[in-house]
Amino acid sequence: MSSKDLLESVKKLREITGVGFKDCKLAIDETGGDIEKSIEFLRKKGIAKASSKMSRTAFEGLCLLKENNGEVSLVEINSETDFVAKNEEFISFCKEVSEINFENKADLSKINKVKMKNNLPVEINLIDLIAKIGEKITIRRSIFFDNKEGKNSFYIHGTIEDNIGKIASIVKTSKKEENEIGKKIAMHISALSPMALEEKNLSKAIIDKEIEIIKAELLNSGKPAEMIEKIAKGKINKFICDNTLINQVWIMDPKKKVSDILKDNDIKIIDFIRYKVGEGV
Repeated sequence: MSSKDLLESVKKLREITGVGFKDCKLAIDETGGDIEKSIEFLRKKGIAKASSKMSRTAFEGLCLLKENNGEVSLVEINSETDFVAKNEEFISFCKEVSEINFENKADLSKINKVKMKNNLPVEINLIDLIAKIGEKITIRRSIFFDNKEGKNSFYIHGTIEDNIGKIASIVKTSKKEENEIGKKIAMHISALSPMALEEKNLSKAIIDKEIEIIKAELLNSGKPAEMIEKIAKGKINKFICDNTLINQVWIMDPKKKVSDILKDNDIKIIDFIRYKVGEGV
């Protein structure tokens, strides 16, 4: 790795973790410049704590939601800068793609071939927009919720226009009739970003990796080996509670969990999704 590349990697790692130059350089050296492995290295040393921004790069763009007759679609379109995300031409393009996304039930392979109002397909208009604006623009991901088996509720945070913003959540609940609790759950999801509905839905790989990091951090902090298993068990249980929707503390009443709210309202969560612009890119 050249000196210039090394400095760029260290700078990026510092921005993500908030850790000092010396420790970031050591992490980069130890991992051959791999940012994700460097973050893990710092966490194991107990230098950097887990946070939402540590493993994510926040690219810009918009989340756009479309609802009709109880069906809901969501699409994320990314740009390199927030300046472009506020550009009228970019927003106009995103709005039309959102409509196409809904009509094609979020099938990205179909969306790219659909002709827009100018009679050119989405993929050609995208290339033209990139050439005109001078930034990389991507239609990153999309999802569609049908109106079967429940009711869809949604919430948009950081709105710039109706159903356009920076964070969007959709939740399908078991009650078909109109209810306010669905929107409140969607707001909760936007705020607390659960990874899964309950423990059985959490990836084993995620839990195993978290256990590995917790144990390494405890070992490096000088905790006796006989205490590590016990402490690690408590920490991983907290991790599971913090990251599974039904076990999270209800954002509107810290004395209750989401599971309590569901029970109080005789309602079940069938499915949910949360998009945050640039998350995980």
